[in-house]
Amino acid sequence: MALTLYVGSKRYSSWSLRPYLALAHTGAAFETTTILFEQPDTKQQIAKVSPAKRVPVLHDGDLVIWDSLAICEYVNELYPAANLWPADRAQRARARSMSAEMHSSFVELRTQMPMDLHSDKAGEGHTAEALADAHRVMAIWREQLAASKGPFLFGAFSIADAMFAPVTTRFTTYGVDLDATCRAYVDAMHALPAFVAWKRDAAAEPATRS
Repeated sequence: MALTLYVGSKRYSSWSLRPYLALAHTGAAFETTTILFEQPDTKQQIAKVSPAKRVPVLHDGDLVIWDSLAICEYVNELYPAANLWPADRAQRARARSMSAEMHSSFVELRTQMPMDLHSDKAGEGHTAEALADAHRVMAIWREQLAASKGPFLFGAFSIADAMFAPVTTRFTTYGVDLDATCRAYVDAMHALPAFVAWKRDAAAEPATRS
């Protein structure tokens, strides 16, 4: 049975983008079903497929996996040849640490600069706390890219990149200043065919937030 990934609005759902990119990287066949946010039946539609009543959620036959990072880990186990974690143990530990920090931190950045792929909100949300979060993210990127030489955090695309993908969109939408290293990383992420496809689909969705 084909894998089915249920995602929220592609324009807004930062958590959904992450496992989508990881799955797409494997080259495996999977279906993506979008549940638009802020519709009369949004909560009911999500509750039908997700025990946590949140998206994303992955269905593999009768198995249901929720939470972005858990889905990415499961996909890595299904398709080990995709090398979604670095092969080196120390690098793998760093990648997991970075992914976990992204998963649990940066509350002010998330709050003040929510993902919105097709808006120009340059200058908005630039509170001191949100920019402190942004600077920490960029420090992670610069250190790791200096070690790996890019174009992705560990050279080749990994779960760590999937976890940081929504932040790259936030920096673009809200006009966060980037140095050349961080700009090159954002450009590499946005050039991924899976990212291009996601953004194209997002453009066809209704805007439900100001």
